Amino acid sequence: MTREQLIGTIGKNGRRVNMMGSDLEHFDFSGLDLTQADLSFSNLGRANFRGAILRQANLSFSNLEGADFTDADLYEANLNFSSLEEVNLTGANVEGATFNFSGRSKYRTKSEVRSEPITLTTILQKPGWGTLIGMMLGALLIYGSNAIIYFTNLILTTQDPNMVGLYRFLVVQNLTDGAITYLLTWALSGWLISQFSAIWVRHVFMSLVIICSFMVINMGLYELLGRPHIEILLKRPEGIGQTAPWYIYVMGDLLIANLFLYVLQQGRQLTRKLSEQEFQLLNLEKLKTRAELDALQAKINPHFLYNALNSIASLVHEDPDKAEEMTLLLSKLFRYSTGRNGELYATLADELEMVRTYLQVEQVRFGNRLAFSVEVSDPALNDLKLPQFLLQPIVENAIKHGIAKRADSGRIDVRIYEKARELHLCVHDNGPSFPDNMDGGYGLRSIQDKLKLLYGSEARVELQNWPLKQVLISISMDKIRSTDTAVTSDL
Repeated sequence: MTREQLIGTIGKNGRRVNMMGSDLEHFDFSGLDLTQADLSFSNLGRANFRGAILRQANLSFSNLEGADFTDADLYEANLNFSSLEEVNLTGANVEGATFNFSGRSKYRTKSEVRSEPITLTTILQKPGWGTLIGMMLGALLIYGSNAIIYFTNLILTTQDPNMVGLYRFLVVQNLTDGAITYLLTWALSGWLISQFSAIWVRHVFMSLVIICSFMVINMGLYELLGRPHIEILLKRPEGIGQTAPWYIYVMGDLLIANLFLYVLQQGRQLTRKLSEQEFQLLNLEKLKTRAELDALQAKINPHFLYNALNSIASLVHEDPDKAEEMTLLLSKLFRYSTGRNGELYATLADELEMVRTYLQVEQVRFGNRLAFSVEVSDPALNDLKLPQFLLQPIVENAIKHGIAKRADSGRIDVRIYEKARELHLCVHDNGPSFPDNMDGGYGLRSIQDKLKLLYGSEARVELQNWPLKQVLISISMDKIRSTDTAVTSDL
């Protein structure tokens, strides 16, 4: 089906599309209204859904590897059991969408496989086979512990040195057997899973390895610890007593090895399922944070543009030249605010250039009533990545609540410096002091919300009246640099 045919189908069916089980790899759905469309069980690898409307669409059990959902509307869409390898969800609306058991595609490189911890506690909490494994392990541990206690007691109480040597040999032999059996199983389990898809082949291979190790270990220990005592005991009339053939004893090693192999396999499967769900939750949380930040930014941008336009309107008739100057400066501000291309961060240098432009706009408006300075203590700080529009709302508040209330000689100073492993961004004005009960207007609250979303407890905003009236933003330098690294890697 071509894109034109699909558009025609949408028109005939009143927007509802049923393409269940279709091969639509690399198909271009960009900008289409696919509300309530059924695309389940379809191959949608590398499909283009940029800007598409997929509200309440069914994409369950589909291959979405490499699909692009940039700015798509996935409100209440069903993506259960779908592969999401390399899917781009930047700017997408995922409110109400379900991603249960949607994981990375089975096609992955070794570098993409994440190492996950395997804990016996997690495995034993699984009902059914987890309970059975716990019972078997408990029985074996109690039986083995009692055997060690029994032989240890014989070693301590027996007067015959050769019998003591025999018991010591048996204890060392069994302890060594158990340790080596587990180490071999643990060391080979990952390799066996990667090499053999059939479970029975893994267990057969593991059993052969255990039999060989049993022979080597027991022969070595017999020569080192057992032979001198056993040969003497065999020459006695009563001998050692009846014992089982060696292949009966190796059955214990095989049982333990295959039990551990099963536990390790189940553990890897369990932790993989958990990690894939955590991967999706992290992606959704990241998208939620991005949406919240975009909402904050969208409200800040028109706020200062609105004030600037009011200033221009007031100057059109009084001073056309100043109105023209403000219009050019405003166009520069508008270019900055609309040219971010969805980016949340900008360099400190760019942010300060935007602040200077804003203050120039206000300086045209206030004339001699406003002077300002923008200083950075260390030029190296200019390259730091910070959230966009971090300082401008604070400077705007300083104009509105500080300079606008002075008859003359208003001043705003913006100072950036590093102190005690924190970046300090200070906006000082010589207007009236902050009231004691001031909690900040929308602009200040939006800054606090943005810092909380991005830096958590590693950033704070303070309103100070002493020794200077200023708003002080402090952010951990380590947190800023880690954010720089993350942003650079995303690019």
